[in-house]
Order: sequence, then structure tokens, then C-alpha cells
Amino acid sequence: MTPDRDRLARTLIELVKIRSVNPFDETTKEGFREQEMSDDLLSRFRTLGMETGWRQVAPGRPNVWGRLKGTDDGPTIMLAAHMDTVGMEGYEAAFDAELKDGRIKGRGSCDMKAAFACYLEVVRMLRENDITLPGDLIIAGIVDEEHLLTGSAEMGKNGPSADFGIIGEPSKLAICPTHKGQLCAKIFTSGVATHSSRPEKGVNAVEHMGAVIQHLSGLNAELQERGPSHPLCGTGRFSMNVVRGGTFASGIPDQCEMEVDRRFLPGEDIDDILDDYRARLAELSKTIPDFQAEVIGPTLLARALDVPLTSPLVEAISGAAKATLKTDPEITAFPGGTDAPNLGFPCVICGPGDLAQAHSTDEYVELEEMVQATEIYLRTVLSLNGFKSAEVNGFFSQVFV
Repeated sequence: MTPDRDRLARTLIELVKIRSVNPFDETTKEGFREQEMSDDLLSRFRTLGMETGWRQVAPGRPNVWGRLKGTDDGPTIMLAAHMDTVGMEGYEAAFDAELKDGRIKGRGSCDMKAAFACYLEVVRMLRENDITLPGDLIIAGIVDEEHLLTGSAEMGKNGPSADFGIIGEPSKLAICPTHKGQLCAKIFTSGVATHSSRPEKGVNAVEHMGAVIQHLSGLNAELQERGPSHPLCGTGRFSMNVVRGGTFASGIPDQCEMEVDRRFLPGEDIDDILDDYRARLAELSKTIPDFQAEVIGPTLLARALDVPLTSPLVEAISGAAKATLKTDPEITAFPGGTDAPNLGFPCVICGPGDLAQAHSTDEYVELEEMVQATEIYLRTVLSLNGFKSAEVNGFFSQVFV
């Protein structure tokens, strides 16, 4: 038996219709939160005969998991995905999921509820064909990936844990054992407020922030030209993205803040990055009278991922992808950050869908990629559990055909 296309599509459509929107810094609202998604998943886990568990991360926002018990002499493997989606502003009928022209559309279809549909199909295929794994297989639903990664941080601290993990973020089925980290921080400039009719009596914090912007404007190019590099991730990135200052036009502002974003490489030190900002600001203080600035952060920290290409996980999933796709899979860095580094064990990113569709107002995933992803996941699980290549191929040529 091969993955059931109709069942995959039906499952994903049902999941997309659950409005598990990340509230970001707002209060959760019933009907628009992860709680309803977690309840649905727990029900599906129980139907499949899995042991279940959950733990509250914040009100209405529990992490959940289902465990398919093995015979206790193999590795524990986690198939993990986040339950939250971004919002639906400007996206008409965002949750009216449908299958059309081979694609399932709707908010969360690509990022990343398609992964859940594939994971559930893996367990169904194992159960329907009476295959007992040596090790446990866990499906984990994680909250708050789209904002502060509190769900994966909690799971990394309190479990469940595993020996290996797959995160089905949309990678177009590329194998991604690494990605950059993200460090957000705030830069504050301080001045002296006064009436704008006599600006010379004050110190303009907004003007000083302008000098900061000018001073840091070459940092991104510097990182690309002379910064450290990684064989898959390339070089780091820097951007200045939010500026707030002043309250009214006739007053010299005494405060201004800017939010900056740094994408850093595996192995780069967080404190070194923040200290570099401070050193650059200290340079300005030598040339600008009354200049005062400070760096606060991190305000957001998503750690980098770096699993060796020689890892059994990378070798297993690469072999599974090659057997499924009939060609060598692409092995690359994932463009964005993920829950993977927080979980505390080796994880690889590989999933159906294109990251370009995530967060868009035309989000979709190809059903054929979901079928392929399901086979890749199942082959990987079997391989890591000690099934030989010929035996795995035999399952797919005999049992699963």
C-alpha cells in the first residue's frame, strides 16, 4: 500500500480549517488559537492507538504529542511540527481549505500542517501493515513557532525527547541539516528634550539614531564580503528594520529606539555579536557630542542548527529521499529559523511545500509532494530502526504496492 492520496488531502483540509492563529503579543481567543488544533491532534493520536501527552505552555497553548510504542530496543524518533499559523490579514477565505488542481490551499497548508498529515499517514501505514518498530515513534505538535519559539523551548527542557528528529517545514523536499540563527536586539539613543523653537538647547535622540543608521549601513555588506562563512549557510546577514522616536513635531525627542536583526552562523557567539554592536556605537561617541546609546537584547533568539552530514539521521533521510525521488536529493541550508535547535537532539528539516508560499495570501502545498514526503519519512524511520535497504525496498515493492 502506498500513501493514501485522498486521505492525505482530506486530513490536511480538516487541519487547515482549524484556525490555530498565533496571537503574538495579544490574548488568545477561543476559535483562533492552538488549543483547538491540539485537541484535534490528540483525538487523532488516540484513534491510531498512540499514547498521548500534553503540557501547557501558556493559556490555550499546549504542546501535545502521541507516542507509538516500539519494542524498546531501537531509537526514539520524533516527527515534529508547529501548530500555529500567521494571521489572515488580506487573505480572503484563508481557512476555506480545498483541493484544486493538485494543490491544497489555505492558511497553514504549507507552513506547516501538511507535515502533520504526512506524519499521521506514516503511523497509519505502520499500523495497517502490522509493522512494529524497535524504537518509539513520536508525533509532536508545538506552539508558538511563528513568534518566540516558547513551545520548542519548553519541550526541549521538559520533553518528550528523542534520539533523532524530523521537522517537516516546507523545503520542497530538500534535506536541510543546518540553518542560521536569528538574533534580534534593540538600540536606544538618549538625548535631552526641549521645545523645537530652540533645538540647540536639547539633544535630539532621533538625529543621533540617524547617525547610528548611517554608521551601521555597511555592516551587511561587510558580513558578506569579509565575515565568517559556512559551507551550507554562507555568510551572516544584518538589517535595521524598525525605528521609533519622538511624540510630536514641536518637541525635540529625548528617546529613540531601533530594532535590528542579525542572522548568524552555526558557531558564532551571541555575546560577541552584541559586543560588536556596542563597540561600533562607542566609535560614534568619540565623534558626536553628547552621544548616548545602548544595546538591549536579545529580544528574540532563535539558535542556529548544524547537524553533521555524517550523522546517521542525515544519511538515513538522504537515502530515503533518493529512493523515493529516484534522484539525489538537494542538501542545503534551510533559509529560515525553526524549532529544531531548541529540542536538544539532532534534527533535520525536510518537508513538502515551498517556503515562498508560507505567510503569503496564496498559500498552498502540492499533494504529490505530500505523498513523496510521507514515503521519505517512513523510509527514514525504518532505516533508523535497523531495517536494511533491501528490506525497506521490499516493503514498498510488495507490502506497500
